[in-house]
Amino acid sequence: MNRPYTIIVSEVTIDGKLTLRKGVSSKEIMKFMDEEATRYLHQLRAKVDGIMVGAETIRTDNPFLTVRYAEGKNPTRIVPTSMADIPEDANILEKHAPTIIVTSEKAPEEKVKSLEEKVEVIRCGEERVDLIKMMDVLYQKGIKNLMVEGGSTLNWNLIKLGLVDEIRLIHMPFIVGGTDTPTLVGGEGFSSLDEVVKAKLRAHFLRGSHLITEWEIKYED
Repeated sequence: MNRPYTIIVSEVTIDGKLTLRKGVSSKEIMKFMDEEATRYLHQLRAKVDGIMVGAETIRTDNPFLTVRYAEGKNPTRIVPTSMADIPEDANILEKHAPTIIVTSEKAPEEKVKSLEEKVEVIRCGEERVDLIKMMDVLYQKGIKNLMVEGGSTLNWNLIKLGLVDEIRLIHMPFIVGGTDTPTLVGGEGFSSLDEVVKAKLRAHFLRGSHLITEWEIKYED
């Protein structure tokens, strides 16, 4: 299978949280990201062909997913959503950058047609988005390197399928807590140490007041 080189990039608190609590936009935490760390994030966006988030991130954060604090082109915005469940007023449906919605054959036809009036829609999978097939299709469309900005369910689904090459974290210097607060990786999780995905620390440095860590994913054969 051909697929994009894939990097998960995320801000995380000391205790690994993405938001203040479930259902709250991560923009609340990102308000505390200083200028240098913000520039680092947007420099990464400017270097990739595509940027991906899950549909829940679109509904909760309503991001633009564009390059604004660095020089460079806007990447193609990509959202996998099995039921094409994207709000009609979502910012990614505006003409700031190319956008691809990846959905399944089960998605309502009227919803797909509505989205097709604004952006490109690709069907991959019967009941749910087939992420492996999706990656191959994106590669064929010229997405050779891909940045993923979450959320936690999308991160889990990509990692468990072996579709992630790197993780880069912008560490936020506070603790949120909360049993149900989303963490970097959600899903059902691995049940044994034999299954867990290992990572190798490649680099760590400061951008402004924020620690940045860059990890290479090491899948076992």
